[in-house]
Amino acid sequence: MKPLNGGWDELLAPLFADERYQKIREFLKYEYSHHIVYPDMYDLYNCFRYTPLSEIKAVILGQDPYHNEGQAHGLCFSVKPGVKLPPSLVNIYKEIESDLNIKEPDCGDLTKWAKDGVLLLNTTLTVREHQANSHSGCGWSWFTDSVIKLISENTNNVVFILWGGNARSKAPLIDKSKHLVLQSAHPSPLSAFNGFFGSKPFSKTNEYLIAHGKQPINWDLN
Repeated sequence: MKPLNGGWDELLAPLFADERYQKIREFLKYEYSHHIVYPDMYDLYNCFRYTPLSEIKAVILGQDPYHNEGQAHGLCFSVKPGVKLPPSLVNIYKEIESDLNIKEPDCGDLTKWAKDGVLLLNTTLTVREHQANSHSGCGWSWFTDSVIKLISENTNNVVFILWGGNARSKAPLIDKSKHLVLQSAHPSPLSAFNGFFGSKPFSKTNEYLIAHGKQPINWDLN
């Protein structure tokens, strides 16, 4: 694996050396060689590559990658340029427009957010094609729970944005005495009207960052 840089190699070295991670690697070797798996193995750790540890302003937690061709590229909720917007992302854009009066973009690529300090982390980093949650039991939850705890311990004044039950279950991993945790329903069409719409996570995030001497996030993707 190529170095992640941005302070991640040092922070995550104990995880990559752990026997539990070695089991994940062996599982992935089999899966990638016998099935179609997303994202591409070279995109697997893009969330870390695009967002250096010292520059994290916010963490958005997703569940697992999109499982259709051409969508997933290592950033939660993000799809590659030119790919049709998934329903959850459409609702995220609607909430941004309502919250910040930012026009809904045509593109679903969230790399710009990642480069502006938003760590777009899925709690499971891989998935078999057309089989949602198919890799949820392979050990990723241990790995990403550990990542969340390490971020909490090694940074200050980060906003953790937790949408839906899976993400909200990670709240106990975060030190709320030095970070802000925003929780709501998931942006999926199945739940967005149960508390996601109107939750204003984007303005709340920027208000917190400004209050703690950090640059606000530019949520405008246009």
